[in-house]
Amino acid sequence: MIDPNQTPQEADSTRYEAAKKSTTISIGVNLLLTVLQVVAGFFGKSQALMADGLHSFSDLLSDILVLIANRHGNRCADEDHPYGHARIETATTLILGIMMGAMGLALLYAAGSRLQQPQQIQHVHFMTLWVALTTLFAKEMLFRYMIAVAKKVRSQMLVANAWHSRSDAASSLVVSVGIAGNLMGFTFLDLLAAALVAFMIVRMGWQLGYEAFSELIDTGLSEEGVAEIRATLEGTPGVIGLHELRTRKMGNQALVDAHIMVDPKISVSEGHFIAECARSRVLKNHDVLNVLVHVDPEDDFHHKPSVHLPEREHFRNLIVKRLGIEPERMVLHYLEGMVEAEIYLPDSSPESAKMGAQIAALLSEDPHIRAIHTHRIGAEIGKSAPKRGAPGNSTQ
Repeated sequence: MIDPNQTPQEADSTRYEAAKKSTTISIGVNLLLTVLQVVAGFFGKSQALMADGLHSFSDLLSDILVLIANRHGNRCADEDHPYGHARIETATTLILGIMMGAMGLALLYAAGSRLQQPQQIQHVHFMTLWVALTTLFAKEMLFRYMIAVAKKVRSQMLVANAWHSRSDAASSLVVSVGIAGNLMGFTFLDLLAAALVAFMIVRMGWQLGYEAFSELIDTGLSEEGVAEIRATLEGTPGVIGLHELRTRKMGNQALVDAHIMVDPKISVSEGHFIAECARSRVLKNHDVLNVLVHVDPEDDFHHKPSVHLPEREHFRNLIVKRLGIEPERMVLHYLEGMVEAEIYLPDSSPESAKMGAQIAALLSEDPHIRAIHTHRIGAEIGKSAPKRGAPGNSTQ
């Protein structure tokens, strides 16, 4: 497994080197098998073995695509691709699926056409059986090696390529049975095996293509994966609610965005701190590329109750006009479609009795204001000196 303590750059480098090595080995094996199967199938008169050879050739082409995608997909984020290039792996997986589907349909058509002409069915040479068994063993060993590497570095593209090799191993088993049946006198079994191999190729191509296409249209994580991320966010201290949790796959990882609810009366900086803590917990505990956390003072999932309200300047002008004084500070709470105002006045402001009448008139004048809370402060209140040694504080 990739060390969880590695930086994203180190993890990507590990994944790239592992993918490069395993894919290079796969290219060498598939090149040898392609030549061996096609030549033996042609001279041994086995349509099934030749079909399996073309399957190996498709593996060879896919390995080359994987190398190209792995190289470009490993690049860091840039101005045009702020989330990186991981989707190159996904696009490559889609291409692999399409290639396999097209190859399988062509082979299926060819085998079906020959089965309709029994007079053209021939006995195969005995050596084709040994070639098929050798191919079966080589493909199975290659699959086991590649799937181990893919799981170790958590690469969707390498998993797809490994299962491509497993489909070859399964098809080689079918080919071996078909050739053996042909040698025993059931000559049609070679073509039947070729048709079954073609069907297996089409099926695997569909599965890979469908999964890659689903990711490209931003399909979310599984219900289990979303539930685990939800539990992590809701377990963050300070989070009192969660809504609009959305996920989408990005290569072997995922992108997450969520709206968390916090106490509406805390400061902006504390709300930001809680959001950063929630984000950090998700990145640490889940295979996630990035997390966007939006802070809400209330649940606005179904509607935005305060979006129609006037902005800050409207209330400031109203308070100055009615009270005849500029407040030292004003804190507005936009909640449930209304505004609660906290006004901090200097000592020189009018007496409380007079202020009370003016505030009552203000409340009746503006339908958007639910309540006004006044606080009286001196000129020096709230202006404490910075802590010694703190940023921005010069110490001798």
